[in-house]
Amino acid sequence: MSAVREQPPEGRYGRSADERADRKLKIVGAVLGTLFLAMIVWFGWHHVGGSRISAEMIKFDVVSDSEVQVHLEVRKDEGVEGVCTLRSRSEDGAEVARKDVVVDDPAGRVDRVYSLRTTARATSAELLGCTPR
Repeated sequence: MSAVREQPPEGRYGRSADERADRKLKIVGAVLGTLFLAMIVWFGWHHVGGSRISAEMIKFDVVSDSEVQVHLEVRKDEGVEGVCTLRSRSEDGAEVARKDVVVDDPAGRVDRVYSLRTTARATSAELLGCTPR
């Protein structure tokens, strides 16, 4: 007496339930991966393309053995506040002053002189960079 098979032969008549489940998982994974990538791109774009601030050091003056004045011109979006980092060095290259200055003027262009207290006589000053806050 021959036995009657309850299931169709392996590999015939379409996909098995396991293959369908694997395909669904791949689709769900691809959709979630795409959404995650889109979210990362959006946050990155917002961070980079968001508020902008840039500055240029116009000049600096060594006022005394313990002070340097730095003239900055800051350009930014109106209403944006920022922080600019200034540094001064002595003749041998050692850092004698570092200061984070807050630019809180709401105007789009700010022209201001900042004073740095130094630990020794400075021979240079530089703008390290500005960031919005």
